[in-house]
Amino acid sequence: MPIFEYACKKCGKEFEALVLKTTPAPACPKCKSVELEKLISKPAIKSESTHGLAMKAAKARDKKAGSEKAREQREYELHHND
Repeated sequence: MPIFEYACKKCGKEFEALVLKTTPAPACPKCKSVELEKLISKPAIKSESTHGLAMKAAKARDKKAGSEKAREQREYELHHND
């Protein structure tokens, strides 16, 4: 996808914009200026350490979601004795 990074020359806000051939030139979301500087995008770096951090975050998220589901199930069982 043609997503570009810009910096507004008027207010300094940095932002990303999806730019297609059919869309008008982007404008700053903060001050609406069209005086923009196109920035060089920073590449995403994937390594074993970043992968390890991502996996740790995913496990913590899944553990939290699992405990919330278990709590909801216990509450349901307590309030719905059939």
